[in-house]
Amino acid sequence: MNRLLFAILLIAALPLWGQTSLEQQLEKLIDALPEGSEVAVSIYDLTAKKPLYTYHPNRLSRPASTMKLATGIATLARTDMEVPFSTQVWYQGIVSNDTLHGDVYVVGGFDPEFDEEGMRRLVNSVAQQSFKVVTGKVYGDVSMKDSLYWGQGWAWDDTPEAYQPYLSPLMYSKGTVTVTVSPSDIQGQPASVFTYPSSSYYTVENTTKTKTPSVGRFDINRNWLDNGNHITVKGNVERRSGREINVYSSKDFFMHTFLERLSAQGLQVDSIYGFAELIPDGNEVMLGSFETSAQRVLEEMMKESDNLYAEALLYRLGTLTSSKKTISAQDGLKEITALLRRFGYKSEQFKVVDGSGLSNYNYLSPAMLVDLLKFAYNDTDMFRRLYKSLPISGIDGTLKHRMKQTVANRNVHAKTGSFTGINCLAGYTQTADGHDIAFAIMNQNVLQQLKAREFQNKVCEVICSYKYAESQ
Repeated sequence: MNRLLFAILLIAALPLWGQTSLEQQLEKLIDALPEGSEVAVSIYDLTAKKPLYTYHPNRLSRPASTMKLATGIATLARTDMEVPFSTQVWYQGIVSNDTLHGDVYVVGGFDPEFDEEGMRRLVNSVAQQSFKVVTGKVYGDVSMKDSLYWGQGWAWDDTPEAYQPYLSPLMYSKGTVTVTVSPSDIQGQPASVFTYPSSSYYTVENTTKTKTPSVGRFDINRNWLDNGNHITVKGNVERRSGREINVYSSKDFFMHTFLERLSAQGLQVDSIYGFAELIPDGNEVMLGSFETSAQRVLEEMMKESDNLYAEALLYRLGTLTSSKKTISAQDGLKEITALLRRFGYKSEQFKVVDGSGLSNYNYLSPAMLVDLLKFAYNDTDMFRRLYKSLPISGIDGTLKHRMKQTVANRNVHAKTGSFTGINCLAGYTQTADGHDIAFAIMNQNVLQQLKAREFQNKVCEVICSYKYAESQ
């Protein structure tokens, strides 16, 4: 009888024993991470207003591009964030007949979205004026920011990668050139090379051959060690391919092309541009401008993890909070630091040195990222703007190809972050019974990026499958 009773109790308990708690599932995933790697996790239930799971939540980690959450949320926290990014063209002097006795100024506002359309508009705004001759010079006004063109701790040998452009208040085509190469129809003949945008600021040398392995490996580069803009395209071309590369000195790229386009429109201007600040004297007239909304910059920064857009927002923070004419990255970083201090963190408990996370000197914890996400969630308008900007699992941005055909598909809105040895994910999701969740996962010292991404994907799947009723 005792044995029969024990058997009945054993069978009745099997379903309960078969269930694995959320904590057990997550710890099993953590145990399976590569030896030598580290991870820190913070998962917070926004609906129930309590932690759901933590694992070394206060461990400082390099955030990589999840740093953009801090930059974006600090920007969204300001009521004046709606002021658009603007690039303007002015003249200063007196117009007599067809001659401007004075100078033309292009005033940079660090608009990362300024493209071929922006260049066309500014050039046309000058070309449509009554004057066709400028007796003075054409100047670029880059006084908005300091002359540092890279952030603290950025790797010098990451150039000429497009993700590390030379920063300037005057940005044109993100400070990059897109090079596209197509093989010839005839083996051994040079491939066709196309560049965008067109400008004589850079030169191109094509020594490629179509389907000819003996000429060596295909490569696109520029003489970046010499701070030059001579682009070389060489080697064997088997298929259509290309590369985006940065160009040295974004401000010069902008002004050289602007002056070139003015001349093409028939304006007689000095062939050499300069850089000077527009000092109002009562004789200045604005001819035109090109503007980009801050929300647009925020969305591009988050969806595509664009470093230029993040640094533009950081400097925007500086202009909104500082009374100085010329600002530095530190002016924007003060606002991010102040926000983290509002949550109770002391300055010595974290380190932020840029807006994009490209620097190895940044250090945040999962708890800090979750506190930022909680802060944004508790403000309806801020949360709406932030949520709209984040990549969606299986749908778009840097999460487009992740978590497809899983319970987490379309259910994770989060910012990715990665460079060598680092892979992070932080954002929002929902449990199976509709609880809103904020989370941050920071994998460190993991050289196999795929392993970290798989771990993060599975953590999100566990959260999305979780039901409170079944956990009681």
